[in-house]
Amino acid sequence: MHINNFQKIIEFDKICTNIPISNVREMKQTPVVSLDKINKSFPLEVGGEQQVLFNINIKIYPGEFVAIMGPSGSGKSTCMNLIGALDTATSGVYELYGRDITTMSPDELATVRNEYIGFVFQNFNLLPKRSVLDNVMLPLMYRGLPMTERVRRAREMLKLVDLEKFETYLPTQLSGGMKQRVAIARALAGDPKIILADEPTGALDSKMGNEILRFFKKLNKEMGITIIMITHEFDIASYANRIIHIYDGHIVYDGPVPKNESVLIKAEQKVRK
Repeated sequence: MHINNFQKIIEFDKICTNIPISNVREMKQTPVVSLDKINKSFPLEVGGEQQVLFNINIKIYPGEFVAIMGPSGSGKSTCMNLIGALDTATSGVYELYGRDITTMSPDELATVRNEYIGFVFQNFNLLPKRSVLDNVMLPLMYRGLPMTERVRRAREMLKLVDLEKFETYLPTQLSGGMKQRVAIARALAGDPKIILADEPTGALDSKMGNEILRFFKKLNKEMGITIIMITHEFDIASYANRIIHIYDGHIVYDGPVPKNESVLIKAEQKVRK
């Protein structure tokens, strides 16, 4: 190795020891999601517009389990729609795996969603008259995969969520927890970079909900899947490793899961003032 290059490496290591760990991580890893100075407004029927997100800055890295939390009307769902490429920002830049998707067309955004993101919704969004296997195969159909590959991949995912014996069942024949596991299998079938879960336990009782949350934890820990979960409940958000708390369209907290919700309530009070 050339001595000058070796010296540069030593100097870089010295720099890294004098800056926060989070900044070192930022140097070494490209964020999965990068929202930079994002603002979002919606037009009003009476004229003018209402701003719902203000200068949102978020970086989420590969393998993180992040909960985006906030009360109803806080802007968390709008933020989810932007991250999921279901909507576009009024201003600012959104990069997904280093790819600027801010000004993409609806067709381009649909391709991005299919390639990068697996969705898990509160109400499952399963096709009631199609079998469990057909539901899991759905995103693979849009990718144009041959039927044999779709079936193989779907069965593999159903086995992962312990539902391989139910592939011929209709969603109406399953419990709520089983329906959500089918939805998770469908989300995983396309081998997404991110699982985006919108209130994934909202339609479940507490026992089933905790089971689903433990499964998300397992996916994140054992398979390294990046999970972004939207919720309004601290107990659910605490399953994640990091909480981003949004209040009145502002990020008021972004950090490790605190010991109790009082930390987040105090952060909200600063915005109220």
